[in-house]
Amino acid sequence: MELLLEREYDSSGTSGILSCEERFVCFTIELPWRDNKRMISCIPEGRYPLALRYSERHRWHLQVQNVPGRSLILLHKANNAAKELKGCIAPVSELVRPGVGKRSNDAFCKLMQLVKGGLERREEAWLRLTKL
Repeated sequence: MELLLEREYDSSGTSGILSCEERFVCFTIELPWRDNKRMISCIPEGRYPLALRYSERHRWHLQVQNVPGRSLILLHKANNAAKELKGCIAPVSELVRPGVGKRSNDAFCKLMQLVKGGLERREEAWLRLTKL
């Protein structure tokens, strides 16, 4: 399974459209591009493997692996990139403005159901990031 995240960059935040096999899944929000600097930037465009991960804070979520110069890049719930993200990606149901969305919980549940189903069928899961 390959998820495609097509992004639009803005100085106040990065917004994206996430799809799987040409079908819309949800929108996304991230921090602005700041040269891949840890904690303050979205990650570079490319193709990355995804894995299920559990933590006390986020419970079950997804981890983007093998990001050059970065670690612990997660896909987790958030509605405001500047206030809630430190380089991670948040699925949202609606985009309000760059880096800000609504109903992240709904989008996150939809995304997790899709990816978890594929992983349970022993499919590999990949995330491809491109410019919109």
